This record gives sequence, C-alpha cells and structure tokens, in this order.
Amino acid sequence: MEIIVGKTAGFCYGVKRAVEGSIEQVKNAENGIVYCLGEIVHNKQVICNLERNGIKFIEDANEINNINSKVIIRAHGIEKNIYDILKNKKVEMMDYTCPNVLKIHKMAEEYERQGFYIFLLGTENHPEIIGTKSYCGKNFSLIKDENDVDIAIQDFVNSKIKKLLVISQTTYNMKKFENIKKLIEENVNNDIELIIKNTICLATEQRQKETKELSSKVDMMLIIGGKNSSNTKKLFEIASENCKNTICIETKDELEKVKFDKILKIGIMAGASTPQKSIDEVINYINR
Repeated sequence: MEIIVGKTAGFCYGVKRAVEGSIEQVKNAENGIVYCLGEIVHNKQVICNLERNGIKFIEDANEINNINSKVIIRAHGIEKNIYDILKNKKVEMMDYTCPNVLKIHKMAEEYERQGFYIFLLGTENHPEIIGTKSYCGKNFSLIKDENDVDIAIQDFVNSKIKKLLVISQTTYNMKKFENIKKLIEENVNNDIELIIKNTICLATEQRQKETKELSSKVDMMLIIGGKNSSNTKKLFEIASENCKNTICIETKDELEKVKFDKILKIGIMAGASTPQKSIDEVINYINR
C-alpha cells in the first residue's frame, strides 16, 4: 500500500504563528491569567494542548476581571468593538490574528468609508466572518454560495449605491468563488463600479489545488482536521468530488472501523489547523 501525504498538509503560517506565540506568552507570564478570546484555531487537540499549558479560553471579553492578565486574540480575528472593550479593561493584548485576515479588515473598512456596498463570501457563523462583518458597515450582504447571489444583487440594487466590492473569507472554496464572481459580473449593470478582490489566502488555494490533484489518483482519501474547521470541510468537499472513498477524521482513533482491503493508494491531506502529530499518528496507524 502506498501512502501519499500532501505537501501542504498541516499548519499554515497564520496558525503556526498563533499557536507558537500563545505557548510563548504562557512561558513569559509572571503574574495573572493568560486568556484566549475564542478558540485560537479550530482543532480540539490543539486547544486541549494549550489548556494544559495554562491558557484559559473564554467567549466573552467581559469574563476578564484581572488587570494583570494577558489576552490572546485568536487567528480568526475578532469584532471591531471588542478591541475597545479590551483597551478599557487595561489588559495586555497579544494579537495573533492572521495577517491575511487583518488585510481584509482594513480593506473592508477602507472601501466602506469610500461608500462601497460590500459582498462578503463566507460562512455566516464562522469567527472570521463575524469579525470581518464588523468592518463592512451597514451596506453589505453575506453570500454563502451561488444560491445567495440573486438576493444579494437585489439588495444591492435597492440600496441605490453605485459602487460594489466583493471579498471573501480567507478559507473560502476557490471553485465557488470563481462561480460567484462570474454570476456577479454577468448580472451587475455596466454603470456600477465593480471591484472583485480574491482574498482567499495563498495557502488555502495551494491546499485546495493539491487536494483536487491528489484525490483524483488514489483509491482512498483521508482528510484530517477539526470537525468545526471550515477549511477542513472544504478540503473534504473537494476530495469527495474526485474520490468517492473519502473520509474526514480528527484523529487516528476514527480509523478503527475503516477497512483498507484492496486499497493500493491512500492520499492524506490535513486542514490548516491540524498539528503534525495528528498527521503522523494517522500514518503510523495505517502502516501498522
């Protein structure tokens, strides 16, 4: 049996920066508590490891009541007004928001100030989208997939605004982005100032492209990542289109009931929040 592991599998730059930085903050904390506002990344194994290292995860900034504390900002970013709440609490902020997410925040804020209506492509309840929405102002529409385009365009037309910006979640599906881009270009009037920015991060693009290629030449595809990880779900969707025998798992323990009979080639890809340890454990399990 041949095992092929994707070259882009595992931690992306933003996740690695956030996780390693968080561990370093705990080591250097002399007094007080080190909080993290929301899950720093969407991976249960990573979260449990950071908790063991002494980080306390909270969902509401109002839970912080120790002025000597440090507060870690998760890789997905936070809402604009949360920064003000933390500043008023006089805590030390360690911002590990992914640089690519910060660029989108600045972009949305700048174009909103210029009077643009904004189409934001992404998953409604995803932390990154929740944060980005707070920079879009009142005139924006959230587009989950191709089915939402018509309603979004109608809302844009009703606004009477003549300028439109299209941006997306950093981990959005590249194929869906291209489909939606085409629909918008075909259905928006020529008198509209239309600006479409592909804000899907390069690491996501490369990972999705490799997943598509790898899944088309194996008998079984394993996607490793958190159940609540947006980018992992998208990798599963892409792999499933090319390989019917595609399985999404968090850890090796989920492979106990999987049969590898007659499987000659297995492809392995992992989400951007998946630690190398999880990938290695899956490989070792299959080899055994």
